[in-house]
Amino acid sequence: MRYPSSTAFAIFGAMLIAISYGLARFAFGLFVPPIREALNLTPSVIGIIGALPLISFLFATAIAPLAADRLGARKTGMISGIFGAAGLGLISQAWGAISLGVGVFACGICTGLMMPALTAAMQALVKRSLHGRVSSVMNAGTSIGVAVAVPTVLLLADAWRFAYFSFAVLAAVGVLAAWRMLPSVSPVLPSNAAPAPPVSVLQWTRLFRLSGFAFVMGFVSSAYWIFAPDLVATLGQLPSSSTGLLWLAVGLAGLGGAVVADLADRNNPPITQALMLMMLSAALALVAASPGNIAIAIFSALVFGLSYMSLTGLYLMTGIRLLPGRLSMGPVLPFMAVSLGQAVGSALFGLLVEDFGYGDAFAIFAALGILAALLSPFYPRQLELEPDEEILEDTGLQAAYDFQLQNEKGEPYRSQETAADRTETQE
Repeated sequence: MRYPSSTAFAIFGAMLIAISYGLARFAFGLFVPPIREALNLTPSVIGIIGALPLISFLFATAIAPLAADRLGARKTGMISGIFGAAGLGLISQAWGAISLGVGVFACGICTGLMMPALTAAMQALVKRSLHGRVSSVMNAGTSIGVAVAVPTVLLLADAWRFAYFSFAVLAAVGVLAAWRMLPSVSPVLPSNAAPAPPVSVLQWTRLFRLSGFAFVMGFVSSAYWIFAPDLVATLGQLPSSSTGLLWLAVGLAGLGGAVVADLADRNNPPITQALMLMMLSAALALVAASPGNIAIAIFSALVFGLSYMSLTGLYLMTGIRLLPGRLSMGPVLPFMAVSLGQAVGSALFGLLVEDFGYGDAFAIFAALGILAALLSPFYPRQLELEPDEEILEDTGLQAAYDFQLQNEKGEPYRSQETAADRTETQE
């Protein structure tokens, strides 16, 4: 078969990410109010269930690079889609907390496997000079998926089972698309490319600091992802359908996150992180202060979407920068830290709601976000490797990808051939 162009692959990847991240993972919070009412679940139980896909995401992410290497991008992508279709289908038929938990757990596996599969395919099909651009488009799929869920909840707020069944059908279509579009083999490193240098103590120290900030961000953001719709529906007494507008705002604002993260890499990452964490905390405070005011709730969602997507993009680039030549490790560690923070935060937040109520619980999480923002001077400055080394001139996501494969001189490796340039068929 003829492989897709870089543009077509970027769009295709964004669609798979929209399904695996936007629908299989982040759409759950949007349907919490009707699900909680239909299944008679308490906030603490919802908090535990909301943590399950994040835990399964951690396990899937840990084995995903090995799966992509051994099974190839196509099979890994198909397995991801199968878990997504099965999990979404089970959610649509859930009869209690256990079945719902199993469904969202399967969805977390789907999410954890999809991006590594697409990254492996990108390395095999797309020219290295376009990796940054293609990756940015694919990452935007999360926001697209979140926004796509909005008309569903507006039209089917009380028919969440049918909505999730529709998501399962889309995931099944994604399995077929992965079989048709992704290569069956994993990328092979050129023989004349220099091996990745050993990880130094300084790099481990900075990765630890990066992962700490990522954990706190995930911890704080879990309150919004899982409980913001339930807050405005329960405490604010807004109709369930109106909560879809929150996710529309999150999705639209999140599209600007890649731009902010790219600018941060060119300017001052610690200051950007501090600003985005303050915005994230402000979003929690706004929606908790006026849950019954739809205009303020939507504004808080805009602030949350921009800050959350900006921070995930910033952590991605920092992780890539800190570990040149180790693309399967550098960005994975902070993303695992984000998910671990969300899993812990979701379970703890559900308990706080039962003990203190929504308002105080959101205030506590917002305060933690502000505290983390004040510690941003300790954020690792990824543009310098040693105190006496010259700062890299090239910045942005593409520059970060350029240094993942180097020649013997430590310069970005330039390959003249990619699988996309070849026309032979791979079975």
